Amino acid sequence: MPGPRVPLDRLAAVARDAAHGAGAPCRCPGETVGVLADREDGTVVRHGGLVVKAHAPDTDPEAHRARLALAGHPDVAAVFLPPLADPGPEAPERFGGRPVTVWPYGSPVDPADPDAAPWEEAARLLAALHRTPPPGGSAPGGSASGPPEMRARVKVALAVDRMVRAAPGHPATATVLDAWGTLPGRDRDGAPGAEGDGAAPAHRTLCHGDFHLGQLVRDEGPEAGRAPGRWRLIDIDDVGWGDPAWDLARPAAWFAAGILPPEVWSRFLGAYQEAGGPAVGADPWVRLDVPARALTVQTAALAVAKATAGRRELDEVEAVMVDTCARIAGHRTVSADPAST
Repeated sequence: MPGPRVPLDRLAAVARDAAHGAGAPCRCPGETVGVLADREDGTVVRHGGLVVKAHAPDTDPEAHRARLALAGHPDVAAVFLPPLADPGPEAPERFGGRPVTVWPYGSPVDPADPDAAPWEEAARLLAALHRTPPPGGSAPGGSASGPPEMRARVKVALAVDRMVRAAPGHPATATVLDAWGTLPGRDRDGAPGAEGDGAAPAHRTLCHGDFHLGQLVRDEGPEAGRAPGRWRLIDIDDVGWGDPAWDLARPAAWFAAGILPPEVWSRFLGAYQEAGGPAVGADPWVRLDVPARALTVQTAALAVAKATAGRRELDEVEAVMVDTCARIAGHRTVSADPAST
């Protein structure tokens, strides 16, 4: 169930105080102050060179602390944009128990310039993350002494559940569910592709858990001793220990669906392999097949749920993902106006 919405004025006040100190004057340009995202799973406010995030209301506190510590660890300083100051002990009470974190602002990938998308840089960051041992030699697997499990597989099940609740009568729902049914290795959470399923044993590493180009920013913080302008990963909410193939799954799914051009996929995968990324071998699809199918299901499920909530038809990209689910399931999609469901 959705949690309470974040009071944007209060979160903005936390951001302002984090940027300037309580009561200090603000001379930040208007374009550097405002809400960057306001969703049920996270609200992000910018103030000058900082951003403040209120995380999802169902965030596990222990896992969140472990992920935050990981993002700030020197071993991954070249991979993650590191967290900054703690917003203070009152923040969780002011935001309904939702964890609140402070980060340096980073420039995102420009959606208006797809040819400049940093696919190779992203691949090298993922390879570096996947090659990094758990900091301090801590034992992985969700214990208090090590990183939690990454959440990529669980998020597929959550997306399917959201679709079933939001759009049970949508004509594409059955198609997505049929594709969902082809995925092996359901665990107790209903998540597909548990490690060890498939044609080869999974190699477990540190993973981002929700990689896409929106999780990349250019670091603009030379004052913290970091070289400016380098790409860094953001969003720690799904970071953890797991099969690194899932971090390549969304680009792989887009490529398989015909959305990501073959030459871009080749550049991304080639850069990952050249950087020593351990997720795939000589035949990358041995490890990528199940995760890519799963991300296709997740993307299509969320598309159907959002289109139904908005009483609109699927857009072109969303329809392609549903059609790809139909190919996975072995039959064609039936389309209809979601406003009639």
